[in-house]
Parts: sequence; structure tokens; C-alpha cells
Amino acid sequence: MNEIKRFENKEIRSIWDNEKEEWYFSVIDIVGVLTESNNPRRYWSDLKRKIRDEEGGIQLYEKIVQLKVKSPDGKMRLTDTADMQGIFRIIQSIPSPKAEPFKMWLAEVGKQRIDEIIDPELTIDRALVTYLRKGYSREWVNQRLQAIQVRKELTDVWQDHGVSEGIEYAILTNEIYKAWSGMSTRQYKDFKDLKKENLRDNMSTLELVLNMLAEATTTELTNAENPIGLDANKQTAKRGGNIAGNARKEIEKETGKPVITSKKAVDFSQLIEGVARKLPKGDPAGTSEDKNE
Repeated sequence: MNEIKRFENKEIRSIWDNEKEEWYFSVIDIVGVLTESNNPRRYWSDLKRKIRDEEGGIQLYEKIVQLKVKSPDGKMRLTDTADMQGIFRIIQSIPSPKAEPFKMWLAEVGKQRIDEIIDPELTIDRALVTYLRKGYSREWVNQRLQAIQVRKELTDVWQDHGVSEGIEYAILTNEIYKAWSGMSTRQYKDFKDLKKENLRDNMSTLELVLNMLAEATTTELTNAENPIGLDANKQTAKRGGNIAGNARKEIEKETGKPVITSKKAVDFSQLIEGVARKLPKGDPAGTSEDKNE
């Protein structure tokens, strides 16, 4: 699970290892934050050589592992990472006034993850706050969190039915999109003028609902019919998507307008702000008479 953490508004790429229950952090990102160097990669290369050559340093050197994290160009690339213990040791080798506050930040990050394992509801709360800060409405956020749960149930079922995580998940997802929206994942993103942004994060409430219907239906069909392997699951995914596709066509027939919109997250945020500005003063919750119309 790749995540972006922030320390003093600087990005720290990180990966959670479920098996070891450990965070691994990009060493270069941490070196960049602590040293404010224009070339943290070079700084880390020199430091790594020094650590390797010093007495007892070989133990730390062996703890540095290369894992794939997302690079600035959006591609997953191998980079040096270390767990909490390794990062604390590296920090000791870097003279920086930020060392102590960074140690406290690391400890808090670790505590948050452990708390979330004990109480998964905390993860949901954190996601809720993040979306609200980005300007989404609470109604949309609730729908999005439900969509995440539906998606998780589907991928769990796929895993149980011989589908491999990664490219095969993407192939089946593409089949579902084509069946209910009439567009492939790439075509859908192009329609919304998205590059590397998350497509679901840029759907309207109705788009989210129909995508949830497609994925939930696919889950039910998969459980009922027990398809095994990619090819068999591809047919099931198409059928699940087609059911949501029929619902989309009925909605469009009744409303006379397309369900799929080119609007994306920034547009939804601006729309919410526009509605808020139009509310009468002293009526921030929209409790005026026109609310009931």
C-alpha cells in the first residue's frame, strides 16, 4: 500500500507492509527534507557509502531495501527504503535541526497505523477528513467511502477466484467500465481530461452509484457462479457491468440527459462553493424556505 505522508508540507513516499506490519519510507525523500539539499540523491549516495564503511554500519546497510514507489513521473520505480528503526539510524547520521521534530513525526505516523489496525474505523475517519478538506460535499464523501468498501469486496472475491492482483484486476475493471459506461478506463479518463488522477475521485454521485452497482453485481454473480481464472471472470464482469449499463440507459431515457459528465473534482468543488455563496446570510445550513422546494 503506497501512501504519501507529509512532514512540514514536504512529501514522504511510504509503503505499508501488511505481513511485517511495518512502514517503509523513501530514504531519498527523508534525506531531502532533513538536509534541504538540491541533490538529495547524491547526498544519500555519499552517506550510504559512509554508513557501509563505518564500524557496525553494515547492519544498517543490510536493512535498506529497494521497493517500488511512485516517482514524480507517475511510474513505479525501485528506490531505497527503510523501516522505522532504519530511518531513525539514518537520521542520527544527518546533522539537521529538523532531526528531533522528524523523529516525533515518525513516531506519530507509526502510532496512527497501529491504532488503525486495532480499530479500522479510524482509517475511514481519516479518509473522510481528507476528502472534506479537498472540498467534496459530505454526501459525496459518504458515497465514495461506500464505493471503496464495494470495491474491496469485489477484489477479495476476484482473489478467491483465481484472479491475480495488478494487471488482471485492471483488465476486469476495464470490462466493467466498458459494459456500464460504454467507455474503457482510458477513454473515461480522457473524457474527463484526467491524466494520473483517480477516476472514481472525479465521478459525480450518480456515476459513483452506477459504478458501485456494476461492481456489487459482479461480486454477487462471481459468488453465485464461481468462475475461475481471468477469462471466466471477464465474462462475469461484463454481465455485472451490463446490468448497471441498463440502469444508466433507463435514467438517461427518463431524464433526457447523459449520466456521464465531463466534470471532475475541481468542478464539483466549485459547484458546492457556488451553492454556499447563494445561500441567504445567516442560513449557512440551507434552512431557508427555498430548501423545501
